[in-house]
Amino acid sequence: MVDIITYEVLYELLRKEKYSQEMQVLDKDFFQQVVNYITEKRKLVEAQEKKSSLFSDEVIRTKKQIENVKKIVAELYERRENKIMQLGVIASRINAQDPVTNILPEEKRMYKEIVNILKKYRTGILDALILGSVPRIEEAPKDIKIEVVEPDNKLLRFVEATPKFVAEDLHAYGPFEPEDVGLLPQKSASLLIARKRAKEIKNEA
Repeated sequence: MVDIITYEVLYELLRKEKYSQEMQVLDKDFFQQVVNYITEKRKLVEAQEKKSSLFSDEVIRTKKQIENVKKIVAELYERRENKIMQLGVIASRINAQDPVTNILPEEKRMYKEIVNILKKYRTGILDALILGSVPRIEEAPKDIKIEVVEPDNKLLRFVEATPKFVAEDLHAYGPFEPEDVGLLPQKSASLLIARKRAKEIKNEA
């Protein structure tokens, strides 16, 4: 583990990840450290560009370093990603509980989702074939849109004749005659009450 991220540190982490079958130990806030490092480098570039043309070479070098860091981080991620996928395949086959070590919280979520997906298809395809059944994979439930009706309608008794109108819910109401009763959306009901065309009926269904 490291205290401060530098270009050299990132390069060394990638080198170790390349030549080891095991996942390397990273600080739990490694991703945040990388973000902080890149942010600081970008601020440095901005400061150098504002000073004078004397810093043009430094600007070019810093920008190049930022691009190299992005490549290192991308390769480091992909190598760890490949290891996680391989571990997920093994875990799904032997029904291992949690054999992964040296893994970041975000990577652990990836690992668990990979294992769950592989187990689902292994059960749906391989186990079904072994039992003499046609493979069948259950579809994930589609998002169900539930229309929530807000309890904001008001029950009114009309005291004046009111012509047909369209309320804020885009539905047409009326026409109403004196003593008619109607259930209306809150805004329209409040407006009618304010204009003394209707009165609210309290505690009635």
